[in-house]
Amino acid sequence: MSSIENHPEKNVIRVQLTQNAVLSDLTDAERKELEQLLVVVDCPKGDFLLHQGVHDMEQYFVLDGILKRVVSNDQAKEMILRFSDERDMETSYAAWRLGSPTPYSIVSVTKARVAKLPLPQWVAFMDKHPSIKASFEYSVMRLMSEIMAHTITLHLLDAPGRVNRFMRKQPELFERLPKKELASYLNLSAETLSRLKQKGKI
Repeated sequence: MSSIENHPEKNVIRVQLTQNAVLSDLTDAERKELEQLLVVVDCPKGDFLLHQGVHDMEQYFVLDGILKRVVSNDQAKEMILRFSDERDMETSYAAWRLGSPTPYSIVSVTKARVAKLPLPQWVAFMDKHPSIKASFEYSVMRLMSEIMAHTITLHLLDAPGRVNRFMRKQPELFERLPKKELASYLNLSAETLSRLKQKGKI
């Protein structure tokens, strides 16, 4: 972990933060204030940034790579709720507001880099800047809506329909995701996904 000021790639990281969907409207003064709170973390593939069931939560801004939000049960069966990549963010803000443990884990799908800060610090920062808080809470609601739509899709669409919907909604991720991860997200086997591609159905 490193502060942005002490990071060897600080200039690149600062540009990446200005491109983040949640942070793009910050003023220079607000950006500088937030920068003092952030640390940069490089995550190997498969690294857990957040474990399901904990109360110690953080806010993440994705700089490089791909993360997944995943739920697992006592039998270690997993369901991927969403992916996030550059210019996106990950959070457990709703759980924090409700005072409940995190209902999911956040894991790096590929080698990744994030800028993060403790969620209480992020909330305190937003409380000082109401327009940022309004934009962030809208983003959280949009993400929750997207997860709900994805869950419904798993029940209503057949296998080719699920794949084609993902390709339409997130074409930039289709080629970047490991096929095993994509298949899991779409509730398919990797073999089924490969077979659909070979038959020209996707």
